[in-house]
Parts: sequence; structure tokens; C-alpha cells
Amino acid sequence: MAYSDFSIEMLKRDFGLTIVEDQPIFPVTPTIEVPESLSRLLERYIPLALNISTEKARSEFMIAPVLAEFKFLHRDRISLFSGVEFNVDEQRGLKGRCDYIISKNREQLVVSAPICVLVEAKNENIIGGIPQCLAEMIAAREFNQAKGNPMPAVFGAVTTGSLWRFLRLSGTEALVDTTEYPIQKLDQILGILQTIAVA
Repeated sequence: MAYSDFSIEMLKRDFGLTIVEDQPIFPVTPTIEVPESLSRLLERYIPLALNISTEKARSEFMIAPVLAEFKFLHRDRISLFSGVEFNVDEQRGLKGRCDYIISKNREQLVVSAPICVLVEAKNENIIGGIPQCLAEMIAAREFNQAKGNPMPAVFGAVTTGSLWRFLRLSGTEALVDTTEYPIQKLDQILGILQTIAVA
């Protein structure tokens, strides 16, 4: 069993999660100015990603550029990992490869303080990616606790590249945001990521 094998019911049963899906995580959406270089890049890449229309193209031409630019904007406080094995508790299924992890530590060689996990939605199905994202968030929380670095909340996002939906895990309460943010509102997506990074 791995992160992608979980269902909402399994997460509720095995980890005592309570899912809240009728509240915004960010009642006032934070924004930051989008770097001009990223705007120009996405103007070129988004049509290509949409026309190729595969998960790999969306990952490489939409998701990765956004996260890489975010890393460069905050290089002094975060690290970014892509496609890394994150095995926290194999007996309980908290194992597997994570699409992306943002860690609240500038060290880039090893994951040390994960604060946000990001899951690429399969078949452009954001709802279908939520259980996997929640399982990875639970793993991040338990990893931080085991390392003596507990955090009040761990965040997650499920994205198609075109749409981004955020989640927050505090204790056993998991909030699934009521809003999906389109890539055209990149100032909001980057603002939310910055809010997570500085929390």
C-alpha cells in the first residue's frame, strides 16, 4: 500500500481524520506580484501543455515552472523536492513517491521539514487526488513530529496545472478549500504558497 492507494474512508478510519469541506482556508486570498520572467514563460508554455494534454506535459510546462520560481523567490527559507521517495511509516501505508514537497528549510540535499505536499491530479481529476494528498500530509506531519519539529499545520495542494486546490491539516481536522484557483490567478496561487512558507 502507498499514498495513492488511500481513500477518504480509509483515512477517516485509520487516522481518525475529520474532513471539513465547506470552509475557505484563506478567507481573504493573499496575492503577490508575479515575476515578469514567469509570466512570459507561462505565456509560451501553457498553450503547449494544454495542446499536448498529458499529465507529464502539465507537470513539466505548468506546475514545475511555478514551483521552481517560487523556490527561487524564497531560496533563503524553503527547499523544493520533486519525485522523491518519502517513506515515513511503511506498515501504515505512509510510503511512496511524492510529486512535490516544499520544506521549511533551505537545505536542498534532504527533506527535513515538509510544510506542503503537492499532488498532480490524475486524469485532470482534482477530487480524485485529495485522498493521496491527505495521506502525504499525514506523513509530513508524522515526519515532523518524529524529527522533533512539530508544526501547527501542514498544507497540501492537488493541481492539474490549470487548477489548484489547497488543503490544510491541523491535528486530525483536514480542511479542503472551497475554492479552486486557476493558473490565470497566479498572483493568488503564489500568494497562498508564500503564506504557507512564512507561517
